[in-house]
Amino acid sequence: MATYVEISDPSDPRLDDYRRLRDVQLRQSLEAEHGLFLAEGEKVVRRAAEAGFPVRSFLMAPRWLEGLGDVMDATDAPCYVLDESLAEEVTGFHVHRGALASLARTPLPAVEEVLQGATTVVVCEDIVDHTNVGAVFRSAAALGVDGVLLAPRCADPLYRRAVKVAMGAVFALPWTRLPSWYGALPLLNQHGFTTVALTLAEDSVPIEEAVAGLDKVGLLLGSEGHGLSPHWERTADRRAIIPMRAGIDSLNVAAASAVACYETARRDTGPPA
Repeated sequence: MATYVEISDPSDPRLDDYRRLRDVQLRQSLEAEHGLFLAEGEKVVRRAAEAGFPVRSFLMAPRWLEGLGDVMDATDAPCYVLDESLAEEVTGFHVHRGALASLARTPLPAVEEVLQGATTVVVCEDIVDHTNVGAVFRSAAALGVDGVLLAPRCADPLYRRAVKVAMGAVFALPWTRLPSWYGALPLLNQHGFTTVALTLAEDSVPIEEAVAGLDKVGLLLGSEGHGLSPHWERTADRRAIIPMRAGIDSLNVAAASAVACYETARRDTGPPA
């Protein structure tokens, strides 16, 4: 059972996991150094704990204690209870959802483990915005994707903003980082996946046509600015586009991922007509 600790001093060192949450560079450094990540809001905190991530501590406003009582009963981590204005002073923003938890990261699985038994995976190359990464995970989880693979330079799915946007989908969907950007697509081929790149290349075909008849699909999504690198675009087995009204050539990667995941999940895996 959690130990409840009332705190009135914002400089208390026990709150260090929660400081300056809007400072991205500081948070990335601190979280990497201490092997932690933060979950925000009752639903996300609950999902993180239930997914088996070890809880380091909770930070709660009094009104949120009852709603997460069962979660805190299942751990001996401390729960720091403080006024919402004091929580804002510590974190640097208004914690309007009232609940935060600091959890320990666990080792990422091997790529082979994520691909085992999967028929549809999303593969992200250099998506650097945490909001977009979170949205990709949420769409992938909702629309039947089996796992997510991230190129080495993709933003951290366990960064607070990504976790929040994903509504905890990052805890439910198997994912890991690719060991090599250059050799990623041949690795997928070795495991029986046909790679389909979302791109405006001249030989792109509508996404529903590109995925028709495929047993295993690796859906490739590129960065916010330039999309997929020329190397991934050329190396992909197929290239696909989302048909749009004249004058509009592309969607934000988060929106595009939702459309592409939907079309890929509903594909006919039999022989193409």
